[in-house]
Amino acid sequence: MRTMRLKWKEEITQLDSKPYDEPLQWVETSNSVSRQFHFDSSGVLSMKVLEDSRPVVHRVVDSFLNKFFPSGYPYSVHEGYLRYTQYRAIQHFTSATLSVLSTQSLLFAAGLRPTPAQATVVSWILKDGMQHVGKLICSNLGARMDSEPKSWRILADVLYDFGTGLEVLSPLCPQLFLEMAGLGNFAKGMAVVAARATRLPIYSSFAKEGNLSDLFAKGEAISTLLNVFGIGVGIQLASTVCSTTQGKLVGGSLLSVIHVYCVVQEMKSVPVNTLNPQRTAMIVEDFLKTGKVSSPADLRYRENLLFPGRLIPGSGNVKVGRPLRGVVRPSKLNEWKEILPDEKFVLSEGEKCTNMVLEQTATGADALKGWMVAAHATHMSGSSPGLRLEVVQEAYEKVNRVFPKFLQELQSKGWHTDRFLDGTGVRFSW
Repeated sequence: MRTMRLKWKEEITQLDSKPYDEPLQWVETSNSVSRQFHFDSSGVLSMKVLEDSRPVVHRVVDSFLNKFFPSGYPYSVHEGYLRYTQYRAIQHFTSATLSVLSTQSLLFAAGLRPTPAQATVVSWILKDGMQHVGKLICSNLGARMDSEPKSWRILADVLYDFGTGLEVLSPLCPQLFLEMAGLGNFAKGMAVVAARATRLPIYSSFAKEGNLSDLFAKGEAISTLLNVFGIGVGIQLASTVCSTTQGKLVGGSLLSVIHVYCVVQEMKSVPVNTLNPQRTAMIVEDFLKTGKVSSPADLRYRENLLFPGRLIPGSGNVKVGRPLRGVVRPSKLNEWKEILPDEKFVLSEGEKCTNMVLEQTATGADALKGWMVAAHATHMSGSSPGLRLEVVQEAYEKVNRVFPKFLQELQSKGWHTDRFLDGTGVRFSW
Protein backbone atom coordinates (compact mmCIF):
# COMPACT_ATOMS: atom_id res chain seq x y z
CA MET A 1 0.00 0.00 0.00
CA ARG A 2 2.82 2.38 0.90
CA THR A 3 4.53 1.58 -2.43
CA MET A 4 1.36 2.46 -4.39
CA ARG A 5 1.09 5.82 -2.61
CA LEU A 6 4.69 6.67 -3.42
CA LYS A 7 4.17 5.79 -7.09
CA TRP A 8 1.02 7.91 -7.22
CA LYS A 9 2.85 10.92 -5.73
CA GLU A 10 5.68 10.48 -8.23
CA GLU A 11 3.20 10.48 -11.14
CA ILE A 12 1.53 13.67 -9.89
CA THR A 13 4.92 15.35 -9.50
CA GLN A 14 5.89 14.36 -13.03
CA LEU A 15 2.62 15.77 -14.42
CA ASP A 16 3.14 19.08 -12.60
CA SER A 17 6.70 19.37 -13.83
CA LYS A 18 5.84 18.74 -17.49
CA PRO A 19 5.59 21.85 -19.65
CA TYR A 20 2.22 22.53 -21.24
CA ASP A 21 2.12 21.38 -24.84
CA GLU A 22 -0.81 23.72 -25.54
CA PRO A 23 -1.54 27.14 -24.05
CA LEU A 24 -3.98 27.08 -21.11
CA GLN A 25 -6.80 29.58 -21.67
CA TRP A 26 -10.20 30.51 -20.33
CA VAL A 27 -12.87 33.22 -20.70
CA GLU A 28 -14.25 35.33 -17.86
CA THR A 29 -17.43 37.41 -18.15
CA SER A 30 -18.11 40.20 -15.68
CA ASN A 31 -20.39 43.25 -15.98
CA SER A 32 -21.10 42.61 -19.68
CA VAL A 33 -17.39 42.37 -20.47
CA SER A 34 -15.88 39.12 -21.78
CA ARG A 35 -12.14 38.72 -21.33
CA GLN A 36 -9.94 35.88 -22.53
CA PHE A 37 -7.01 34.90 -20.33
CA HIS A 38 -4.32 32.46 -21.33
CA PHE A 39 -0.94 31.17 -20.23
CA ASP A 40 1.57 30.57 -22.97
CA SER A 41 4.13 27.77 -22.89
CA SER A 42 6.52 29.90 -20.83
CA GLY A 43 3.89 30.57 -18.15
CA VAL A 44 3.19 34.24 -19.00
CA LEU A 45 -0.42 35.36 -18.44
CA SER A 46 -2.03 37.67 -20.99
CA MET A 47 -5.54 39.08 -21.38
CA LYS A 48 -7.65 40.18 -24.35
CA VAL A 49 -11.11 41.77 -24.33
CA LEU A 50 -13.42 39.67 -26.51
CA GLU A 51 -16.66 41.57 -26.11
CA ASP A 52 -17.71 44.71 -24.27
CA SER A 53 -21.44 45.35 -24.50
CA ARG A 54 -21.51 48.11 -21.91
CA PRO A 55 -22.79 51.56 -22.90
CA VAL A 56 -20.17 54.03 -24.08
CA VAL A 57 -20.63 56.12 -20.94
CA HIS A 58 -19.80 53.17 -18.70
CA ARG A 59 -16.70 52.38 -20.71
CA VAL A 60 -15.50 55.98 -20.51
CA VAL A 61 -16.08 56.07 -16.75
CA ASP A 62 -14.23 52.79 -16.30
CA SER A 63 -11.32 54.06 -18.36
CA PHE A 64 -11.23 57.27 -16.31
CA LEU A 65 -11.20 55.34 -13.03
CA ASN A 66 -8.37 53.12 -14.25
CA LYS A 67 -6.25 56.12 -15.19
CA PHE A 68 -6.94 58.45 -12.28
CA PHE A 69 -7.89 56.21 -9.34
CA PRO A 70 -5.80 53.49 -7.67
CA SER A 71 -6.27 49.87 -8.66
CA GLY A 72 -9.08 48.20 -6.78
CA TYR A 73 -10.86 51.47 -5.99
CA PRO A 74 -12.92 51.92 -3.80
CA TYR A 75 -11.86 48.84 -1.81
CA SER A 76 -8.13 49.64 -1.90
CA VAL A 77 -8.41 53.01 -0.11
CA HIS A 78 -9.76 54.26 3.18
CA GLU A 79 -12.99 56.17 3.59
CA GLY A 80 -12.99 59.76 2.37
CA TYR A 81 -10.69 59.38 -0.64
CA LEU A 82 -13.33 60.38 -3.21
CA ARG A 83 -14.24 63.57 -1.33
CA TYR A 84 -10.54 64.36 -0.92
CA THR A 85 -9.94 63.88 -4.66
CA GLN A 86 -12.91 66.02 -5.69
CA TYR A 87 -11.82 69.02 -3.66
CA ARG A 88 -8.19 68.48 -4.59
CA ALA A 89 -9.09 68.66 -8.28
CA ILE A 90 -10.92 71.98 -7.83
CA GLN A 91 -8.07 73.28 -5.69
CA HIS A 92 -5.46 72.57 -8.38
CA PHE A 93 -7.68 74.03 -11.08
CA THR A 94 -8.16 77.34 -9.25
CA SER A 95 -4.50 77.44 -8.24
CA ALA A 96 -3.28 77.09 -11.83
CA THR A 97 -5.77 79.69 -13.08
CA LEU A 98 -4.75 82.13 -10.36
CA SER A 99 -1.08 81.60 -11.17
CA VAL A 100 -1.52 82.84 -14.74
CA LEU A 101 -3.37 85.98 -13.63
CA SER A 102 -0.86 86.83 -10.91
CA THR A 103 2.17 86.37 -13.14
CA GLN A 104 0.72 88.59 -15.85
CA SER A 105 0.11 91.28 -13.21
CA LEU A 106 3.67 90.92 -11.97
CA LEU A 107 5.11 91.44 -15.42
CA PHE A 108 2.85 94.42 -16.08
CA ALA A 109 4.19 95.98 -12.89
CA ALA A 110 7.72 95.42 -14.15
CA GLY A 111 6.91 97.47 -17.24
CA LEU A 112 6.43 94.54 -19.62
CA ARG A 113 3.38 93.77 -21.72
CA PRO A 114 3.37 90.00 -22.00
CA THR A 115 0.85 87.85 -23.74
CA PRO A 116 -1.09 85.35 -21.57
CA ALA A 117 0.97 82.48 -22.99
CA GLN A 118 4.22 84.20 -21.98
CA ALA A 119 2.87 84.68 -18.47
CA THR A 120 2.24 80.96 -18.22
CA VAL A 121 5.85 80.12 -19.09
CA VAL A 122 7.39 82.71 -16.79
CA SER A 123 5.26 81.56 -13.84
CA TRP A 124 7.15 78.27 -13.73
CA ILE A 125 10.53 80.04 -13.76
CA LEU A 126 9.63 82.34 -10.88
CA LYS A 127 8.11 79.57 -8.79
CA ASP A 128 10.99 77.14 -9.24
CA GLY A 129 13.55 79.80 -8.44
CA MET A 130 12.02 80.63 -5.06
CA GLN A 131 11.48 76.99 -4.18
CA HIS A 132 15.15 76.66 -3.17
CA VAL A 133 14.83 79.54 -0.73
CA GLY A 134 11.71 77.98 0.75
CA LYS A 135 13.52 74.69 1.28
CA LEU A 136 16.16 76.40 3.38
CA ILE A 137 13.60 78.25 5.50
CA CYS A 138 11.36 75.21 6.03
CA SER A 139 14.13 72.67 6.59
CA ASN A 140 13.76 72.73 10.39
CA LEU A 141 9.95 72.48 10.39
CA GLY A 142 9.65 68.92 9.11
CA ALA A 143 8.78 67.40 12.49
CA ARG A 144 5.93 69.87 12.96
CA MET A 145 4.61 69.04 9.50
CA ASP A 146 4.63 65.34 10.36
CA SER A 147 2.63 66.06 13.50
CA GLU A 148 0.02 68.30 11.85
CA PRO A 149 0.13 67.64 8.09
CA LYS A 150 -3.41 68.86 7.50
CA SER A 151 -2.91 72.22 9.22
CA TRP A 152 0.39 72.79 7.44
CA ARG A 153 -1.19 71.87 4.12
CA ILE A 154 -3.84 74.53 4.63
CA LEU A 155 -1.17 77.03 5.69
CA ALA A 156 0.74 76.23 2.51
CA ASP A 157 -2.21 77.23 0.35
CA VAL A 158 -2.84 80.37 2.39
CA LEU A 159 0.80 81.34 1.86
CA TYR A 160 0.47 80.61 -1.84
CA ASP A 161 -2.60 82.82 -2.15
CA PHE A 162 -0.89 85.54 -0.11
CA GLY A 163 2.04 85.55 -2.51
CA THR A 164 -0.30 85.49 -5.48
CA GLY A 165 -2.27 88.40 -4.04
CA LEU A 166 0.88 90.50 -3.76
CA GLU A 167 1.66 89.77 -7.39
CA VAL A 168 -1.84 90.78 -8.49
CA LEU A 169 -1.55 94.04 -6.54
CA SER A 170 1.93 94.86 -7.85
CA PRO A 171 0.73 96.96 -10.85
CA LEU A 172 -0.93 99.37 -8.40
CA CYS A 173 2.45 100.31 -6.91
CA PRO A 174 5.15 99.73 -9.54
CA GLN A 175 7.69 101.66 -7.45
CA LEU A 176 7.59 98.77 -4.96
CA PHE A 177 7.81 96.11 -7.62
CA LEU A 178 10.99 94.47 -6.31
CA GLU A 179 9.74 94.28 -2.71
CA MET A 180 6.31 92.91 -3.59
CA ALA A 181 7.62 90.47 -6.17
CA GLY A 182 10.30 89.19 -3.81
CA LEU A 183 7.95 88.76 -0.84
CA GLY A 184 5.26 87.18 -2.99
CA ASN A 185 7.56 84.62 -4.52
CA PHE A 186 9.18 83.92 -1.17
CA ALA A 187 5.76 83.05 0.29
CA LYS A 188 4.94 80.90 -2.72
CA GLY A 189 8.28 79.13 -2.44
CA MET A 190 7.59 78.22 1.19
CA ALA A 191 4.10 77.09 0.21
CA VAL A 192 5.48 74.69 -2.39
CA VAL A 193 7.83 73.07 0.12
CA ALA A 194 5.15 72.77 2.82
CA ALA A 195 2.68 71.27 0.36
CA ARG A 196 5.19 68.70 -0.86
CA ALA A 197 6.36 67.83 2.65
CA THR A 198 2.82 67.04 3.81
CA ARG A 199 1.87 65.05 0.73
CA LEU A 200 3.30 61.73 1.89
CA PRO A 201 1.57 61.52 5.32
CA ILE A 202 -1.72 62.49 3.69
CA TYR A 203 -1.47 59.83 1.00
CA SER A 204 -0.34 57.29 3.61
CA SER A 205 -3.61 57.82 5.46
CA PHE A 206 -5.56 56.52 2.47
CA ALA A 207 -3.30 53.58 1.60
CA LYS A 208 -5.25 50.51 2.65
CA GLU A 209 -3.36 47.71 0.93
CA GLY A 210 0.19 49.02 0.85
CA ASN A 211 -0.62 50.80 -2.42
CA LEU A 212 1.06 54.10 -1.56
CA SER A 213 2.90 54.38 -4.89
CA ASP A 214 -0.30 53.77 -6.84
CA LEU A 215 -2.14 56.41 -4.80
CA PHE A 216 0.67 58.89 -5.33
CA ALA A 217 0.84 58.26 -9.08
CA LYS A 218 -2.92 58.57 -9.61
CA GLY A 219 -3.10 61.66 -7.41
CA GLU A 220 -0.38 63.33 -9.44
CA ALA A 221 -2.18 62.40 -12.65
CA ILE A 222 -5.32 64.19 -11.48
CA SER A 223 -3.27 67.21 -10.36
CA THR A 224 -1.51 67.45 -13.71
CA LEU A 225 -4.75 67.19 -15.67
CA LEU A 226 -6.50 69.90 -13.65
CA ASN A 227 -3.43 72.14 -13.73
CA VAL A 228 -3.48 72.01 -17.52
CA PHE A 229 -7.18 72.89 -17.59
CA GLY A 230 -6.60 75.65 -15.06
CA ILE A 231 -3.79 77.18 -17.10
CA GLY A 232 -6.02 77.12 -20.18
CA VAL A 233 -8.84 78.88 -18.36
CA GLY A 234 -6.36 81.34 -16.89
CA ILE A 235 -5.14 82.26 -20.36
CA GLN A 236 -8.71 82.88 -21.48
CA LEU A 237 -9.51 85.00 -18.42
CA ALA A 238 -6.30 87.00 -18.79
CA SER A 239 -7.29 87.81 -22.36
CA THR A 240 -10.88 88.79 -21.58
CA VAL A 241 -12.60 89.68 -18.31
CA CYS A 242 -9.39 89.75 -16.27
CA SER A 243 -7.28 91.73 -18.72
CA THR A 244 -7.36 94.79 -16.43
CA THR A 245 -6.02 95.11 -12.89
CA GLN A 246 -9.54 95.60 -11.56
CA GLY A 247 -10.68 92.43 -13.29
CA LYS A 248 -7.77 90.51 -11.83
CA LEU A 249 -8.58 91.75 -8.33
CA VAL A 250 -12.16 90.54 -8.58
CA GLY A 251 -11.35 87.28 -10.35
CA GLY A 252 -8.32 86.57 -8.20
CA SER A 253 -10.24 87.14 -4.96
CA LEU A 254 -13.00 84.78 -6.04
CA LEU A 255 -10.53 82.09 -7.13
CA SER A 256 -8.60 82.46 -3.88
CA VAL A 257 -11.71 81.97 -1.75
CA ILE A 258 -12.64 78.84 -3.71
CA HIS A 259 -9.06 77.61 -3.49
CA VAL A 260 -8.79 77.89 0.30
CA TYR A 261 -12.29 76.52 0.86
CA CYS A 262 -11.50 73.45 -1.23
CA VAL A 263 -8.24 72.71 0.55
CA VAL A 264 -9.97 72.98 3.96
CA GLN A 265 -12.68 70.53 2.88
CA GLU A 266 -10.02 68.34 1.30
CA MET A 267 -8.06 68.13 4.55
CA LYS A 268 -11.16 67.48 6.64
CA SER A 269 -11.78 64.32 4.63
CA VAL A 270 -8.31 62.86 5.37
CA PRO A 271 -8.40 60.13 8.07
CA VAL A 272 -4.86 60.57 9.43
CA ASN A 273 -4.01 57.45 11.46
CA THR A 274 -0.88 58.60 13.30
CA LEU A 275 -0.95 59.83 16.89
CA ASN A 276 -0.25 63.47 17.67
CA PRO A 277 -1.28 65.53 20.73
CA GLN A 278 -4.69 66.58 19.40
CA ARG A 279 -5.78 63.17 18.11
CA THR A 280 -4.47 61.43 21.24
CA ALA A 281 -6.46 63.81 23.46
CA MET A 282 -9.61 63.21 21.42
CA ILE A 283 -9.19 59.43 21.61
CA VAL A 284 -8.75 59.54 25.39
CA GLU A 285 -11.69 61.92 25.82
CA ASP A 286 -14.01 59.71 23.77
CA PHE A 287 -12.91 56.59 25.63
CA LEU A 288 -13.48 58.14 29.05
CA LYS A 289 -16.91 59.47 28.06
CA THR A 290 -18.31 56.56 26.07
CA GLY A 291 -15.99 53.61 26.67
CA LYS A 292 -15.49 53.29 22.91
CA VAL A 293 -12.35 53.69 20.83
CA SER A 294 -12.66 56.17 17.96
CA SER A 295 -11.26 55.38 14.54
CA PRO A 296 -9.33 57.83 12.33
CA ALA A 297 -12.48 58.32 10.25
CA ASP A 298 -14.45 59.22 13.40
CA LEU A 299 -12.08 62.05 14.30
CA ARG A 300 -11.31 63.58 10.90
CA TYR A 301 -14.15 66.13 10.87
CA ARG A 302 -13.68 67.02 14.54
CA GLU A 303 -10.03 67.99 14.37
CA ASN A 304 -9.33 71.67 14.91
CA LEU A 305 -7.17 72.53 11.90
CA LEU A 306 -6.82 76.20 12.80
CA PHE A 307 -5.65 75.74 16.41
CA PRO A 308 -4.37 72.16 16.62
CA GLY A 309 -2.52 72.81 19.88
CA ARG A 310 -5.65 73.60 21.88
CA LEU A 311 -6.16 71.95 25.26
CA ILE A 312 -9.04 69.49 25.62
CA PRO A 313 -10.53 69.53 29.15
CA GLY A 314 -12.17 66.12 28.79
CA SER A 315 -8.77 64.49 28.42
CA GLY A 316 -7.07 66.21 31.34
CA ASN A 317 -5.78 69.39 29.63
CA VAL A 318 -2.53 67.60 28.85
CA LYS A 319 0.25 69.54 27.15
CA VAL A 320 3.25 67.82 25.55
CA GLY A 321 6.58 69.21 24.47
CA ARG A 322 7.95 71.33 27.30
CA PRO A 323 11.48 70.51 28.51
CA LEU A 324 11.75 68.42 31.65
CA ARG A 325 13.73 71.08 33.51
CA GLY A 326 10.88 73.53 33.09
CA VAL A 327 8.04 71.40 34.45
CA VAL A 328 9.44 69.15 37.19
CA ARG A 329 11.62 70.10 40.11
CA PRO A 330 14.67 67.86 40.56
CA SER A 331 13.52 66.88 44.04
CA LYS A 332 10.28 65.45 42.60
CA LEU A 333 11.84 63.29 39.90
CA ASN A 334 12.62 60.37 42.20
CA GLU A 335 9.07 60.41 43.53
CA TRP A 336 7.65 60.24 40.01
CA LYS A 337 9.98 57.37 39.13
CA GLU A 338 8.72 55.43 42.15
CA ILE A 339 5.07 56.00 41.27
CA LEU A 340 5.51 55.28 37.55
CA PRO A 341 8.16 52.54 37.42
CA ASP A 342 9.49 51.56 34.01
CA GLU A 343 7.26 54.11 32.27
CA LYS A 344 8.54 56.47 29.61
CA PHE A 345 6.66 59.58 30.65
CA VAL A 346 6.65 62.08 33.51
CA LEU A 347 3.61 64.10 34.59
CA SER A 348 3.55 67.44 36.33
CA GLU A 349 0.85 69.95 37.21
CA GLY A 350 1.12 73.19 35.24
CA GLU A 351 -0.63 76.51 35.68
CA LYS A 352 -3.68 75.62 33.57
CA CYS A 353 -2.68 72.23 32.24
CA THR A 354 -1.00 68.93 33.03
CA ASN A 355 2.46 68.74 31.51
CA MET A 356 3.67 65.43 30.12
CA VAL A 357 7.29 64.92 29.13
CA LEU A 358 8.18 61.83 27.11
CA GLU A 359 11.34 59.76 27.28
CA GLN A 360 13.51 59.64 24.16
CA THR A 361 12.32 56.20 23.02
CA ALA A 362 8.65 56.66 23.96
CA THR A 363 6.11 55.38 21.44
CA GLY A 364 2.53 56.29 20.73
CA ALA A 365 1.42 53.63 23.20
CA ASP A 366 3.50 55.28 25.94
CA ALA A 367 2.00 58.67 25.17
CA LEU A 368 -1.51 57.21 25.24
CA LYS A 369 -0.89 55.59 28.60
CA GLY A 370 0.51 58.78 30.10
CA TRP A 371 -2.42 60.75 28.70
CA MET A 372 -4.93 58.35 30.23
CA VAL A 373 -3.21 58.48 33.62
CA ALA A 374 -3.25 62.28 33.53
CA ALA A 375 -6.92 62.37 32.49
CA HIS A 376 -7.98 59.94 35.22
CA ALA A 377 -5.93 61.78 37.85
CA THR A 378 -7.43 65.13 36.82
CA HIS A 379 -10.98 63.78 37.02
CA MET A 380 -10.32 62.12 40.38
CA SER A 381 -8.77 65.29 41.82
CA GLY A 382 -11.84 67.33 40.96
CA SER A 383 -11.45 70.89 42.18
CA SER A 384 -8.41 70.09 44.32
CA PRO A 385 -5.32 71.98 43.13
CA GLY A 386 -2.30 70.05 41.89
CA LEU A 387 -1.67 66.41 41.09
CA ARG A 388 -1.33 64.59 44.38
CA LEU A 389 0.97 61.59 44.23
CA GLU A 390 -1.55 59.21 45.80
CA VAL A 391 -4.18 60.22 43.22
CA VAL A 392 -1.74 59.63 40.37
CA GLN A 393 -0.85 56.25 41.86
CA GLU A 394 -4.52 55.25 41.97
CA ALA A 395 -5.11 56.51 38.43
CA TYR A 396 -2.07 54.58 37.22
CA GLU A 397 -3.37 51.33 38.69
CA LYS A 398 -6.78 51.90 37.12
CA VAL A 399 -5.25 52.54 33.69
CA ASN A 400 -3.08 49.42 33.92
CA ARG A 401 -6.21 47.28 34.23
CA VAL A 402 -7.84 48.53 31.02
CA PHE A 403 -4.91 49.64 28.89
CA PRO A 404 -3.94 46.33 27.18
CA LYS A 405 -7.46 45.81 25.82
CA PHE A 406 -7.75 49.51 24.94
CA LEU A 407 -4.48 49.43 23.01
CA GLN A 408 -5.44 46.27 21.15
CA GLU A 409 -8.75 47.77 20.05
CA LEU A 410 -7.00 50.99 19.06
CA GLN A 411 -4.64 49.11 16.76
CA SER A 412 -7.51 47.14 15.26
CA LYS A 413 -9.13 50.46 14.32
CA GLY A 414 -6.10 51.29 12.18
CA TRP A 415 -4.11 53.59 14.48
CA HIS A 416 -0.31 53.47 14.34
CA THR A 417 0.84 53.26 17.96
CA ASP A 418 4.52 52.64 17.26
CA ARG A 419 5.34 56.35 17.25
CA PHE A 420 4.08 59.63 18.68
CA LEU A 421 4.43 62.76 16.56
CA ASP A 422 4.48 65.67 18.99
CA GLY A 423 6.25 67.92 16.50
CA THR A 424 8.54 69.56 19.04
CA GLY A 425 11.33 67.03 19.45
CA VAL A 426 11.67 67.80 23.19
CA ARG A 427 12.33 64.46 24.92
CA PHE A 428 14.45 63.32 27.87
CA SER A 429 16.56 60.28 28.69
CA TRP A 430 17.58 58.91 32.07
